[in-house]
Formats: sequence, C-alpha cells, structure tokens
Amino acid sequence: MLWSDDQQRERDEELRRAQAMLRRAMLLLAVAAALATAITAITAFSTLRG
Repeated sequence: MLWSDDQQRERDEELRRAQAMLRRAMLLLAVAAALATAITAITAFSTLRG
C-alpha cells in the first residue's frame, strides 16, 4: 500500500515538473516572438524613414 502511494506521489511530482518545464518553454518562446516582432517593426520603420 505504501509503495503504491509513493509511486503515485512520484508520478504527480514528475507531472508537476513537466508542466513547469513546459510553462518555462512557452514563456521563453513568447519572449523570443515579442523580441523578433519588435526588431522587425524597428527595422521596417527605419527602412520606411529612409
């Protein structure tokens, strides 16, 4: 019984860890996309100004 409970806790912890990693990856991707968009906008604006 205890072994089963420990196994369930380990699975829950692994799931939480995986979700946290996924959240970090999504945040990093969002920051990278925002940065790329800003750089593109600045470049386009500079090109239009001549």
